[in-house]
Amino acid sequence: MAKYLLLKHYRGGPKPHANAATPMDDWTPAEITAHIGFMDDMIEDLKRRGEFVDAQALAPQGEFVRYGGVGRPPVTDGPFAETKDLIAGWMVIDVDSKERAYEAAAHLSSAPGKDGKPLHEWLEVRPFYGEAPAVEE
Repeated sequence: MAKYLLLKHYRGGPKPHANAATPMDDWTPAEITAHIGFMDDMIEDLKRRGEFVDAQALAPQGEFVRYGGVGRPPVTDGPFAETKDLIAGWMVIDVDSKERAYEAAAHLSSAPGKDGKPLHEWLEVRPFYGEAPAVEE
């Protein structure tokens, strides 16, 4: 089994499908409920298959943080569009093959959006690294 990150973007990727063009802020409460229900159903299916690891939605707020030096507070900057406007959330799956990861991502891409139509949203599929290489002494 190999772990893959299915990364959901608010925007980004190749040219978005027309169904993914309407921001969630413009969806009705029923459309949002249907979308979340689809995600919950997908998670339950992945759990039954033994493929689910974790999933989270991300809040739009965020900042970059880095080490500020000995005795200094962390340095912060942002937020930046590269993250807060683009990354909506993620799901981690543990599947037998890259093809299965693509199949799961394609299914997630079909989640309903505005007017109940499938979003056809682009998802970034990224494999996790395996074990760290051994250090020779």
